[in-house]
Amino acid sequence: MRVIAIDGPAGAGKSTVAAALARRLGVARLDTGAMYRAVAFAALREGIDPGDGVRLGALARALDLEVGERVTVDGVDATAAIRGPEVTAVVSAVSVHPEVRAELVRRQRVWAEAHDGGVVEGRDIGSVVFPNAEVKVFLTAAEAERARRRVVQDDLDGDHAAVASDLARRDRIDSTRPASPLAVAQGALVMDTTGRSVDDVVEEVMEVLARL
Repeated sequence: MRVIAIDGPAGAGKSTVAAALARRLGVARLDTGAMYRAVAFAALREGIDPGDGVRLGALARALDLEVGERVTVDGVDATAAIRGPEVTAVVSAVSVHPEVRAELVRRQRVWAEAHDGGVVEGRDIGSVVFPNAEVKVFLTAAEAERARRRVVQDDLDGDHAAVASDLARRDRIDSTRPASPLAVAQGALVMDTTGRSVDDVVEEVMEVLARL
């Protein structure tokens, strides 16, 4: 099972690079961040406190969840909603719970088995979900660049300072949570994507794969 793990903080370029790499390789891609956002979306819909790990874990286990080009939650197309400000504001608080992470990690491994591997992006893919991944990549970028990308990607109002502050908040939560914190996996290729094109980053990963 060939898994390429792409990790890194928000705005580092994970989704763009993972999608381009999957196309180059002709393999499936899984955005695990969309899975956590889907749970947050469902929690908001059900009125569940983001701090209630027990109820959130039960919710995650019960969800009918499909993540691909479109994201559906219990039959509802949530593709746009999971990227909205309401979900973004609570997703780190929801994903911090071990009960939620255990269920979604299980689903991520099932997905990889069903697809015989693929490109999997997230925050703990190389460190926890697939520690034996064929290639592990950790993407970073300068704070200002990450904020600019989020403003463009999420069609925000251009308040870069506010976006940068939110990114710092999410980084702090993600990197200090007890369960599967955001961290560079052992043996990962660390790449700073600031000022680099997607093709350039993908080509470097392809060169690593060619040497295996």
